[in-house]
Amino acid sequence: MLVIKNVDVYSPEHLGVRDILICNEKIEFISENIPDIPVDCEILDGTDLILTPGFIDNHVHIAGGGGEGSFHTRTPEIQLSELIKAGITTVVGLLGTDTMTRSIENLYAKTRALSEEGMTSYMLTGGYSHPGPTITGSADKDITFIREVLGLKLAISDHRAPNISLDEFKKIASATRVAGMLSDKPGIVVLHMGDATTGLDMVFDSVEETAIPIRIFRPTHVNRNPDLLEQSYEFLARGGYIDLTCGISDSREPGYCIVEAMNRNLPLDHITISSDGHGSWSNYADDGTLLEIGVSGVDTLLKEVHRLVIELNIPLENAITYLTSNVAKSLNIYPNKGSIQVGSDADILIMSKNLDLDTVIAKGRVMMHGGNLRQKGTYEQ
Repeated sequence: MLVIKNVDVYSPEHLGVRDILICNEKIEFISENIPDIPVDCEILDGTDLILTPGFIDNHVHIAGGGGEGSFHTRTPEIQLSELIKAGITTVVGLLGTDTMTRSIENLYAKTRALSEEGMTSYMLTGGYSHPGPTITGSADKDITFIREVLGLKLAISDHRAPNISLDEFKKIASATRVAGMLSDKPGIVVLHMGDATTGLDMVFDSVEETAIPIRIFRPTHVNRNPDLLEQSYEFLARGGYIDLTCGISDSREPGYCIVEAMNRNLPLDHITISSDGHGSWSNYADDGTLLEIGVSGVDTLLKEVHRLVIELNIPLENAITYLTSNVAKSLNIYPNKGSIQVGSDADILIMSKNLDLDTVIAKGRVMMHGGNLRQKGTYEQ
């Protein structure tokens, strides 16, 4: 058992100073004052500190990514401590460009490994290619029968995409939706968006020509170029979800995109933010030549919260929704995740008023306290 005392709670809505009782990985009680409990339990003093739900990162290459500049550019697997220090308590893993040297089985094994180490972990089947790699032989079976698989990954409007037809695209989306219905999962098609001028055209065509709900399509990296971003605002206005990637600079940083969405009176609860952690970022010449490549971190989520609150003056209760409740609702895991309420999973961050991360609790277990890691991955020193 664990009791957090006198902490200022954001659920994400502001609840004020509260005590929180945690037992068996769940939040069991929230009160203005929890008296002494006549059993052994750890007590954390939250005086002058802020408490929020743990971050949910819905786009991480947990088993590594990259490889676009030959074998030496394959990025490493993520370690548990990286996620903890970034305030991430729930992660969704996926494959990217490389579905040749990276296997879906390895992604599944890494998903399970992180879960065993204390992190709530999910995954997507497939990758950039089509047909993409699967565990059971088909993407819809993966979604239906494998608990950790929430949906399908696919690339469009990119020079690395499989360039499928509109009819193929519709069939993929339909099958994924049905699999989600059968298994009580979101059944989403997460779309890596590239820089091609086609943008979201295929998605708009599918929505207009079929009865497939718009929420099945989940375009990510939509802030990578101005034209795609403009299309994504229209997609948002029609009721779709969009995912903004951290680490993109200038006016296309997620915070500035959110401010623009506010100015346009768009539905902010359908916006999520992700890190693309341990994926490679790359720049190409017009002829397709690779100019530079690097690896993305997961610490960008916390940096984006700082920007939203400190630089852009967005209230904390609004700023954290893009990494907590919005994501949880989009993945059909709310209110177990993304919320501080009785019955929710005890995935909790405690921060200073300057938003410096102090404590991370995942499934009721203190993983970091006072800025010091208590838990590391199995083979971390």
